[in-house]
Amino acid sequence: MTNNRVAAVYERQWRPIVVAALSLHGLSMVDERARAAAALHLDGEQRVLDVACGPGNFTDFFADRLAGDGFVVGLDTSLPMLERAVHDNPRPRAIYLHADALELPFDDRTFDAVCCFAALYLVAEPCAVLREMVRVLAPGGRIAVTTSYGRESFLVRKGLELGATLCGVRVFDRTTFPAFLAAAGLLDVDQQLRGISQFVTARRHE
Repeated sequence: MTNNRVAAVYERQWRPIVVAALSLHGLSMVDERARAAAALHLDGEQRVLDVACGPGNFTDFFADRLAGDGFVVGLDTSLPMLERAVHDNPRPRAIYLHADALELPFDDRTFDAVCCFAALYLVAEPCAVLREMVRVLAPGGRIAVTTSYGRESFLVRKGLELGATLCGVRVFDRTTFPAFLAAAGLLDVDQQLRGISQFVTARRHE
């Protein structure tokens, strides 16, 4: 993702294929973004962090739903991705930042909403990224993650894992992320399974 040509291919070809696969028997991209905004309760002056924002397809959608002093930070480690975000999805309430999700450059409990969509299956240490996301989540704040799901059938799971390995991504089970968020002390942990994707949400106590 650090190459401009790769970033363009990712946005125009590979990402739509991956999103379509994740949404198999599930929701369209438009519906996914609306579901995410609803789960994060985006309707006013929240401070929002979109981790691994890529070309900003969720960041701009969130920005349009904020008001007053509300803003959203789209963070990514890939400069070519951020360049595409700034070019394709600029918004008055959106800020794009180059940074490492393993060491988020923010104080504890800074954001009212923190999210990561269709990216954790690409990183080497997904739980470390999730730990940082929880760290910067403010009291009463909400967190949302969409990532891969390997299904319960052994044969299906192994087939998905093999395909994912060939593509350089990973497939997660149904317990890892809900268990992690619950162990971190978050409340109202919820998981929705659709096709080969999982949508996990939770909130921090007041």
